[in-house]
Amino acid sequence: MKHRVVITGMGVVAPNAVGLENFLGAIQQGKSGITFHQKLQDLKFSCCIGGVPSVSDEMKNQYLTPLQLRGFDSAGILYGCIAGTDAWADAGFKIDKNSPTDYNSGMVFGTGKSGTEKFREAIYKLDDQKVKRLGSTVVVQTMASGISAYLGGILGLGNQVTTNSSACATGTEALLMGFERVQSGKASRMLVGSCSDDGAYIWGGFDAMRVLTYKYNKSPEKGSRPMSALASGFVPGSGAGALVLESLETALKRKATIYAEVLGGNINSGGQRNGGTLTAPNSEAVQRCITDAIKDANIKCSEIDAINGHLTATTKDPIEIENWTKALKRSGKDFPVINSLKSMIGHCLSAAGSIENVATVLQLKHQFIFPNLNCNEVHPDILNLISKEKIPTKLLKKKLNIIAKASFGFGDVNGCIIFKKY
Repeated sequence: MKHRVVITGMGVVAPNAVGLENFLGAIQQGKSGITFHQKLQDLKFSCCIGGVPSVSDEMKNQYLTPLQLRGFDSAGILYGCIAGTDAWADAGFKIDKNSPTDYNSGMVFGTGKSGTEKFREAIYKLDDQKVKRLGSTVVVQTMASGISAYLGGILGLGNQVTTNSSACATGTEALLMGFERVQSGKASRMLVGSCSDDGAYIWGGFDAMRVLTYKYNKSPEKGSRPMSALASGFVPGSGAGALVLESLETALKRKATIYAEVLGGNINSGGQRNGGTLTAPNSEAVQRCITDAIKDANIKCSEIDAINGHLTATTKDPIEIENWTKALKRSGKDFPVINSLKSMIGHCLSAAGSIENVATVLQLKHQFIFPNLNCNEVHPDILNLISKEKIPTKLLKKKLNIIAKASFGFGDVNGCIIFKKY
């Protein structure tokens, strides 16, 4: 028996807002969270702008104990703990360190790199002869599964508790992994999400690859330009998003708030063949990912009302739009409205999919399309495929039933989810 899966809680730590209500207001208003960072300029980065969530010391103390915060220096894990804890509470569950283990609830919470700053701090003070003095707090902050280890203990989860990692597709993959576990009946609910660190040691490699924009250091809010003719590379970001997936039966039984239903989805890889590389998508695989997601959700292409794309503000944006038109067999004025949250928060790397999934579900729940910032001049190759009005630059109130969300990551990996209004 396959169970219907719904979303009953969400939490978010994003560059433009922390907390679900604040985030809802920010994306409706088209608020940018991208700012100039003097440290990046001092380090002679080409791109000196980025999206970093605002988290105070007071807020840290609300989520982590003094013992957990001792020697703590992992922004990604912090963001994930805040978003995950908020999502759990939003779903109506009490957080009690003395509660019994909940064997019906689990977690898939992903990341790309964990605790890079912490590791740098630890090894900076050492040489090879003193390596045994790395310190007792290094392990849990730098191991890949550090985020799920922290959160699993805070919430007392006893079902599958794990961390996935698939570059920019991490958050979307985490959601689909949790979805399948609830759908199959192996768990009553799963907390799913992803997080990403920020700063020079995370973003330096991307700056070296020359995939970041360098043209907007004096006007940071204008820097992230998905689908724009003036796009010149992505803006790095960071943060975390989290969602509670639950079987419809248990959600109804406890009279939970239901944000949306997950109809289905798909994960695949292009195998770095047929034009696909470590950093470029295999278009055939992208189209297959979308069509297989639609098939899994048991809907028709014509039923999709909107798309929340991956759309990073690089040369791959027109290729992504072309892939959507081919997969859906819809173009011009028949194409669904499409938007990219990256115009407000930048590319949050491994956290991108989960933060964007939260934004997508909020659109369904509240019946609106958030605006695409910095896209008044649409890329001409995109205008050859879809009508300009399908890329709204102002808040659009719209009746929505089904939204498709996709994430495409380094390594030629893809994920696509179909959400439905409940």
